[in-house]
Amino acid sequence: MSHIYHITTAAEWEKAKPTGAYASASLALEGFNHCCTEAQVEGVLQRYFAGKPDLVKLTIDTEKLKSQLVYDWSPSVQDTFPHIYGPINVDSVVEVEKLS
Repeated sequence: MSHIYHITTAAEWEKAKPTGAYASASLALEGFNHCCTEAQVEGVLQRYFAGKPDLVKLTIDTEKLKSQLVYDWSPSVQDTFPHIYGPINVDSVVEVEKLS
């Protein structure tokens, strides 16, 4: 079992749960949901979510994902990040951790 992580607001997560699928704004804009590994979480929080309230970290079991998972190179931070090319099915989220 392999896990990846997605940061969002608690409100966005709660809104997605009844529909059975979560889609961040980046899915419509870029074609994928941004995710990260455990080692990348802190950097993602610092770069993109500093000072933002009501955050949660979704732990995603990659074996339960229905959408395609691809590890893409990010030249801006010189690292490879997991991206989900489609919605995140709610039943692939095995833990939700409140961050702020």
